[in-house]
Amino acid sequence: MKNNNNPLSPHLQIYSWQISSLLSIAHRIVGVINILAITLICFWTLSLLLGENSYLTTKIFLESFLGKFIVIFLCWTFSFHILNEIRHLIWDLGYGFDLKVSKITGVLALVGSFVFTILFYLIGKNIF
Repeated sequence: MKNNNNPLSPHLQIYSWQISSLLSIAHRIVGVINILAITLICFWTLSLLLGENSYLTTKIFLESFLGKFIVIFLCWTFSFHILNEIRHLIWDLGYGFDLKVSKITGVLALVGSFVFTILFYLIGKNIF
């Protein structure tokens, strides 16, 4: 067989990243994180059956800096996933395939997820 020095995937060297591709990758990663988070939330809720001590241990962790960071991060992941999924539902209806509209909705989903996270944080802190 002839030894060819051509790259196997030349598109990887010349492909320019677009917001749609980045949001697609992020949507998949965030989906996996959300499934793990929902599972942990279910186990945390079920820990009520084991008694007050196991529930309070988790509550103490959630009141720490790391726990608060995780909760705020999960608020962002759920917000991002929901907004990006609405974007996908609009695509399923046959709208929003234009490049300009796709970029605008992608930016709106990303920025909107941060806005919702801030709103959820303020509502949770009773400042809003």
